[in-house]
Amino acid sequence: MKFVQFHVGQVIEAGPYTVTEAEILQFASAYDPQWFHTDPEAARQGPFEGLIASGWHTCGIAMRLVAEYILRDSESFASPGVSDVRWPHPVRPGDVLSLRVTVNEVRRSAKRPELGILQWSWCLRTQEDRTVLELEGTSMFKLPSAS
Repeated sequence: MKFVQFHVGQVIEAGPYTVTEAEILQFASAYDPQWFHTDPEAARQGPFEGLIASGWHTCGIAMRLVAEYILRDSESFASPGVSDVRWPHPVRPGDVLSLRVTVNEVRRSAKRPELGILQWSWCLRTQEDRTVLELEGTSMFKLPSAS
């Protein structure tokens, strides 16, 4: 989507994305090697009663959905950050995830009018409608200079 296509209050859906045990193990082995992400047998005996994805993996899945469904062919080039990242429920092998994005603010930068600023909320949910990720993010877009 192009920057001009976003408006406050807009809701955009993305997905689905099916999570596999293999990708949970691969991501965790490389980036978050805690036993409840990397050892299915030990995880069955743990507090989550099974293997769960890393929260950082969950964020990566949400970013993939945003990049594929929303930001493809846009002027987006960076993000100064995200805030209020929450993982209310774990992601498990076989979960089918869908993303709902709500646009909170759309504006040109006052100091740099060639920059578009988009603030939005992301909510990633499972096929059982359980929220597995909530975050607030900001994205920047390179725009023609205002005259």
